[in-house]
Amino acid sequence: MTKLGVNVDHVATVREARKTQYPDPVTAAAIAELAGADGIIVHLREDRRHIQDRDLEILRKTVETKLNLEMAATQDMIKIALDIKPDMITLVPERREELTTEGGLEVGLNLEAFKKYVHLLQEAELVVSLFIDPDLDQVKAAHRVGADYIEIHTGRYSEARSRAQVEEEFTKILNAVKMAEKLGLGINAGHGLNYRNVTRIAAIREIEELNIGHSIIARAVLVGLEQAVREMKELIR
Repeated sequence: MTKLGVNVDHVATVREARKTQYPDPVTAAAIAELAGADGIIVHLREDRRHIQDRDLEILRKTVETKLNLEMAATQDMIKIALDIKPDMITLVPERREELTTEGGLEVGLNLEAFKKYVHLLQEAELVVSLFIDPDLDQVKAAHRVGADYIEIHTGRYSEARSRAQVEEEFTKILNAVKMAEKLGLGINAGHGLNYRNVTRIAAIREIEELNIGHSIIARAVLVGLEQAVREMKELIR
């Protein structure tokens, strides 16, 4: 069965809006695990707009499932990853002015840089995933640099409004998945997935894990985090 990774960044976003000590993403992660989450994801951004170093340090000690650290491919972030040693590193593109991650990495045009970063992390026995668009050239590039996993960016599928757009974006995801499986890459997917559009992606048997944050935390405001996670798990089933 496809696994569910819960991103708790937006719990920290609410906390940082008032610079208080609550709500605590560490507590949220524990509740999500109790509700059935198979992993916890946090994005430690360079501007520390939500998740803080303190959160990451405590989560490394308390997460009982799998801790997936999303981060930019920079020297400073590599140092943090080597110190914290999460269960998985997902390298993501990052622009300070963006509201959320807007697309996948451009791996194909930066092969040598990504080879270096992937090698450094793997030398420390860390599992490395690259967040990429559902593009066959990017899948091939991820394989060329030695990544263990890819995470397919599902944002355009999630934002599609017409039936034709939905079908076009779903086909791209499906083709990328098939290519990744052929190359021996592990496959995760995420971004923009919600309670209305997740089931079709979850039905792609090659996808190991769906990483979902905003829609779960938004629903949790209304029904509670435990119920929000359980409902998403049920949809994925």
